Amino acid sequence: MAPIPTPQPEPQDSPEGYVGLDAPDAERRARARGWSTVRSLPPGAIVTMEYRAGRLNFEVKDGRVARAWKG
Repeated sequence: MAPIPTPQPEPQDSPEGYVGLDAPDAERRARARGWSTVRSLPPGAIVTMEYRAGRLNFEVKDGRVARAWKG
C-alpha cells in the first residue's frame, strides 16, 4: 500500500491582506507568496465546503477582492 502523501504547508500569509486589491494583482501576489491554487468567485457563488490546503479563495466584486479565505 502506498503511503499517504503529506500536504505542503500553507504560506504564512493572511487572507485579509488581499481585501481591497485589484483581483488580477491579488492573484499574482498570492501565487508569488506560495498559494498553489487561487480561486476567484463572484459574490454569492455557491461553493462546496471541502477544504483544500494551499488554496486561497477570493470573492471578487467590481474587479476588487471583497473577501478572501483559505481552503
